[in-house]
Amino acid sequence: MNGRQEAKRRMEKLRKAINYHRYLYHVLDKQEISDDALDSLKHELYKLEQKYPEFITSDSPTQRVGGKPLEKFSKVRHRVRQWSFEDVFSEEEIKEFDARVKKQISISKGSPWKFQGLPLEYTCELKIDGFKIVLTYEKGILKTAATRGDGIIGEDVTQNVKTIESIPLRLEKDVNVVVEGEIWMGKKEFERLNLERKKKGEPLFANPRNVAAGSIRQLNPKVTASRKLDSFMYDLSWGNFKLPETQYDELCFLRELGFKVNPHFELCKGVDEIVGYWRKWRKKRDKMDYWIDGVAVKLDEREWQKKLGYTGKAPRFAVAFKFPAEQAVTVVENIDVQVGRTGALTPVAHLRPVLVAGSVVSRATLHNKEEIKRLDVRVGDTVVVQKAGDVIPDVVKVIKEMRSGKEKVFKMPDKCPICGTPVAREKGSPVVKCPNKKCAVRHRRSLYYFVSKKGFDIEGMGAKIIDVLLDNGLIDDAADIFDLKKGDLIPLERFAEKSAENLIKAIGARKEITLERFIISLGIPNVGESTARDLAKKFCSIENLQNTDLEELEKIRDIGGIVAKDVFNWFRGGYNKKFLNKLLKRVKIKLVRHRISNKLGGKKFVLTGSLESMSRDEAKDKVRSLGGVVAESVSQKTDFVVAGKDPGSKYDKAKKMGIKILNEKAFLDIIKA
Repeated sequence: MNGRQEAKRRMEKLRKAINYHRYLYHVLDKQEISDDALDSLKHELYKLEQKYPEFITSDSPTQRVGGKPLEKFSKVRHRVRQWSFEDVFSEEEIKEFDARVKKQISISKGSPWKFQGLPLEYTCELKIDGFKIVLTYEKGILKTAATRGDGIIGEDVTQNVKTIESIPLRLEKDVNVVVEGEIWMGKKEFERLNLERKKKGEPLFANPRNVAAGSIRQLNPKVTASRKLDSFMYDLSWGNFKLPETQYDELCFLRELGFKVNPHFELCKGVDEIVGYWRKWRKKRDKMDYWIDGVAVKLDEREWQKKLGYTGKAPRFAVAFKFPAEQAVTVVENIDVQVGRTGALTPVAHLRPVLVAGSVVSRATLHNKEEIKRLDVRVGDTVVVQKAGDVIPDVVKVIKEMRSGKEKVFKMPDKCPICGTPVAREKGSPVVKCPNKKCAVRHRRSLYYFVSKKGFDIEGMGAKIIDVLLDNGLIDDAADIFDLKKGDLIPLERFAEKSAENLIKAIGARKEITLERFIISLGIPNVGESTARDLAKKFCSIENLQNTDLEELEKIRDIGGIVAKDVFNWFRGGYNKKFLNKLLKRVKIKLVRHRISNKLGGKKFVLTGSLESMSRDEAKDKVRSLGGVVAESVSQKTDFVVAGKDPGSKYDKAKKMGIKILNEKAFLDIIKA
């Protein structure tokens, strides 16, 4: 054997040995050799790779060292949509969640109620206050690491994530898999970093989570490598193999693959055990080197997770059981009123700046007139504020014994502070609104929302551009945006010929839109992504929605009486009718077929693997629009299994059961119009 071949063999052995000791240290919390010995192995590998660069592999431990700075992050489309958990804050709310899950399971079509009289089983995990990451492996080797982004598109931060020792570059099994987890910085490392910054006269970091996020989302991997970040993985969201049947087994399997998993997860039977776990860690959390802001509670059986599914924002089978929000005391220096896009007047307290939950806050919402009355909050009062999550803080209590007698009572205005229109209040609602749909601030904010990512998502058109267009009289409402010409923009501040051309192209690219996004963009009170999706699926066209009656709206699952009334009333407002007609002359809504076309006649489809011509969600929508049914699991009632690239266990099960399997071409032939 010549020298090159001997070197190659030695390098393979070194990589294997280094990965083995990484697994022992980060996953099993064991150590067979000293840090110095491990560093010696790494150094030898590095020297050999310098001499024989043709033998460097992407999963080599040396590739963790930060490379050259990036110019920018590229975008990555997630294979599996990323969700956020709904938060609950009390024992009463966790009981309500458990009752809701039981109810949803009991009414699940074709699902026998096997838990009658028995507590449901949940896996409880510590909710680490870190930065979410999505890892994709192909044949056991790390391909991409991406940020959550908007849940569908994230940023490729692979080069930075490779610098984190606890994240394996090669798995213990040669599988294709998508894994989700949390990147965090330990409290000790955070203190060390801030001590260094203090010595240099640099501003201190607010909390470890912000440092972790900033370290991953910056362009120089060497900076990331210099900060001792760590990780915990908690979810297998996709794999080309049969996934474990429970969340508990999934966490165990993640460790087998080589990931670092937080060791403190437990299987809890029923609400009492969940609350016991939550109370225990509420007391113990400060003893950990990482920050814990609550407990992730997940229904244990994956089959039931799939059946319960998701709302527009969160899974129905899981919640984040948060610890009590951190509180602080400060002074209300002033109270003013903000006007939102729906016209709602919201009193906001301006506070003496104070540190709450790791960040400095200077404002807090007072919600409405009734809340001010309940709290008896006045300008000059000493108050307790709390921050729950990342939202604007709340004033939760007035410390009345601190009053000096100079405090001033606040009174909600009778007229809109922007346009002077007398305010109105709906019967039974504490919210006061400006009824003037052309109110300047209300109107501007509705336009900001219209062009935002949730609405028409017009690239390059943000709040500042909307302000310029309004201030120069180029638009009066959202429909006018689609009449703009390049020549209208060039004379304006902020525009040159190229930027004007780009914006006009971006507007043109959004002249065709899905019904769901169209509904969102209208800014109907209480109608978010989930409700818009339900309305689009139910009515299939804006005309059907516009002409429906209140009773029909109230029948839709997950839409209550208040939301139904808001939708019904919006389409009957005189201004809204005129605006809608004007908008529909300028944009086209992508056709959604009525399911009564029944081309697929109730045939049941199951999809597995990825399709090249469309996303899985698009394929599902197509099947449903033609009268078909989409199921998540294969059974005797399944008519077709659509198998794309890298199909999973559903494909194997379909073969065993003799169910017809369609490749992508055959599927496209069936769904052709």
